Amino acid sequence: MSEQPAPAPVSVPAPAASPLPPGVAAALKRDSAGLVAAVVQQFDTNEVLMLGWMDDEALHRTMTTGRVTFYSRSRQEYWRKGDTSGHVQWVKSVAMDCDGDALLVRVDQVGAACHTGTRTCFDGRALEVRTGPAS
Repeated sequence: MSEQPAPAPVSVPAPAASPLPPGVAAALKRDSAGLVAAVVQQFDTNEVLMLGWMDDEALHRTMTTGRVTFYSRSRQEYWRKGDTSGHVQWVKSVAMDCDGDALLVRVDQVGAACHTGTRTCFDGRALEVRTGPAS
């Protein structure tokens, strides 16, 4: 069976009234819903805590308030991590990947990052894999 290439990502242009700096808005490659994946990482241990989604406004809020804001795809609204749980994510840095289709948000996480109460959204959720040789 031959492998099919992954579909090309859809790049949605920046909204006309993007609150982001023009260079950032132009470089972002959004999905068809106008969102970009945001990988959240603990700044001092490099733990990958979670994955969330941001549009231009959520990224702008994250860059300018010191707290991480996501866009909820299911609720179709903004949510600031920790407002109800107290498990705040304090922004330390934000970086865009080389393709502009993902963000790395480094934070100081207070409490659990996952809504299930675990430190990360990946704790206890490892999949069985066949590993390759060390190089």
